[in-house]
Amino acid sequence: MFTIHLNKMQFFAHHGVHDEETLTGNGFEVDVAINFDPGQPIHSLSETINYVEVYQLIKKRMNEPAKLLETLAEQMLFDIRALDQRIISIHLNINKLNPPIANFSGKVGVTLFKEF
Repeated sequence: MFTIHLNKMQFFAHHGVHDEETLTGNGFEVDVAINFDPGQPIHSLSETINYVEVYQLIKKRMNEPAKLLETLAEQMLFDIRALDQRIISIHLNINKLNPPIANFSGKVGVTLFKEF
């Protein structure tokens, strides 16, 4: 089994429940780990998971505002899974870098893990 990692992808997007978040936007960081079984030795791009395609799917979803990070994570997960049926599991993490919480220092986020 192999794991494809895309880590610390940075996006500026307009996700959030509050009107201010959808207007001003926020910084986000996304990490994804995709476990898959190629079923054979890997000698070409078609025999693995193309991380460029994964990035493009995540980027597309980041550009479509969602109220909840949970919803966004589920949409990304199902988009990624649709790429290749050899995917065994996906571990996805989305962090909002500047959450609208008074006197808060840090980031908030969600993690979604699913086995297929």
